[in-house]
Amino acid sequence: MTGGNQLRLSTIIGGTPVARAIRDANSHGVHVAGTSAGAGFMSEHMIAFGGEGLLPRGGLVTMAPGLGLTNRVVVDHHFAERARPVRLMTALGFNPFAIGLGLDEDTAAFIGPDDVLHVVGSGTVTLVDPADIEFSNLYSRAEGEPVCLVNVRVHFLVDGWSFDLKTREASHEHKLSQ
Repeated sequence: MTGGNQLRLSTIIGGTPVARAIRDANSHGVHVAGTSAGAGFMSEHMIAFGGEGLLPRGGLVTMAPGLGLTNRVVVDHHFAERARPVRLMTALGFNPFAIGLGLDEDTAAFIGPDDVLHVVGSGTVTLVDPADIEFSNLYSRAEGEPVCLVNVRVHFLVDGWSFDLKTREASHEHKLSQ
């Protein structure tokens, strides 16, 4: 999937026979990849657009349906380069069952059929895990009001690391070349 605008991808492809064919092919082992907005479009719950910032605030992010290859993650791209960690955390306030997946440029996260994510590239994959969240007031926040999120875990993984999306555990893959 191309970069550009994930909402454009969603409105052109979503709900069409093409989207169904892509999901079907993927369920039979065909690899599907996306760059930039194309990566954001892969999951069921997609960040349509949103702002950047240092603190989570009401109205910071708008969600939309994505392609639906997985419902285990919500993807954000150009993560460190565009200061998007808080945007992803805010998106997880709407979808606390999912894991936030922040992709830096020149970095990829491959999710296998076993739901294990593998990191490759020169940057970082940031994983935001709200599984143990104790409190969120996102539902009651007006646009611009601060959001409270209690007990959110964050992992910063680099090339050679993996993360099991089922057990929510990180591990290092020992490479023969190391």
